[in-house]
Amino acid sequence: MSTTCIACSASSHSSPFPFLTDEQFNRLLANGVSAQHHEARGELFDPHPVVKLYVPGSGATWLLSAVDPRAPGIAFGLADLGFPEVGYISLEELEEVRASGRVPLEQDQGFRPVKPLSEYARDARRAGRIVT
Repeated sequence: MSTTCIACSASSHSSPFPFLTDEQFNRLLANGVSAQHHEARGELFDPHPVVKLYVPGSGATWLLSAVDPRAPGIAFGLADLGFPEVGYISLEELEEVRASGRVPLEQDQGFRPVKPLSEYARDARRAGRIVT
């Protein structure tokens, strides 16, 4: 199967996900490209999160830091669905659930990242939940 790096073909993309602005999606893509370059050199890449998503009235929270440029429906970040963990998040699944009306996925407009994702993860493990 052939993959295409969508972030490599143009400098700006429209977000295919209504819960991400074009600017956020492009920053997530840029972080994904940077992550691949760092990984190829055996280097650690630990960016600040770009966006915080949550479900009002629940503890469900996501801090997204990158999108895979070869699979833009997959993000990397910190998720808390009862316990915090770092890993891959299907943006397509989040959109399916959001679009169905079953889950009111929202973006925290006041979120301003002040540290790398690894520090949010460390603090979340200590607190048992994502703390921003």
